[in-house]
Amino acid sequence: EVQLVESGGGLVQPGGSLRLSCAASGFDFSRSAMRWVRQAPGKGLEWVSTIYSAGTTAYPESMKGRFTVSRDNAKNTVYLQMNSLKPEDTTVYYCTLGTTRGQGTQVTVSS
Repeated sequence: EVQLVESGGGLVQPGGSLRLSCAASGFDFSRSAMRWVRQAPGKGLEWVSTIYSAGTTAYPESMKGRFTVSRDNAKNTVYLQMNSLKPEDTTVYYCTLGTTRGQGTQVTVSS
């Protein structure tokens, strides 16, 4: 059974940083592309980043330069480093494998 468990969210001031983690199990993590998405209440999913099995990454233009995705295949974990956070980054963040996602972790950016 695929399991994805996100952690690392919290309350941070504008301009601050957070690192999210996603612990994965139940599938061949090292061979899998992993994505981070986010979803604000009442809105659709927004793609945040992708990291492929070889370690290459992709981001939407709006996230480039502020967000960095990485992975540790030995720990079956994918990370999302978020810098220069803005209030509009406030929402729940999920890691995904295909259409499967975890429970999410709440990020709140507020002074």
